[in-house]
Amino acid sequence: MRNISLVLAVFILSLTAVQAEVISIADPRYDVPNSSTGIPRPTQGMNMTQVEQAFGAPETKVPAVGEPPISRWIYGEFEVFFEYDKVIHSVVRRSEQP
Repeated sequence: MRNISLVLAVFILSLTAVQAEVISIADPRYDVPNSSTGIPRPTQGMNMTQVEQAFGAPETKVPAVGEPPISRWIYGEFEVFFEYDKVIHSVVRRSEQP
């Protein structure tokens, strides 16, 4: 019984010494500038009405999928992603498609 207790104590102590390191391959802060030097596009938090007033009607409206519903509007130079009716992200479209 004493041996089992000793093995269990060593095992528990070894668990507390285990550490993990998180390595980021891509810089998560990287984004194409949303300024006069970049491609102006909608910002996070805008609603669909504000986007349409500021940027006009999109070329394509991709219907919402999933829960929460995520929809996408496609413009010539960028795409806008919505959760419900709020912008969660906008991205510049690549010139060449894979």
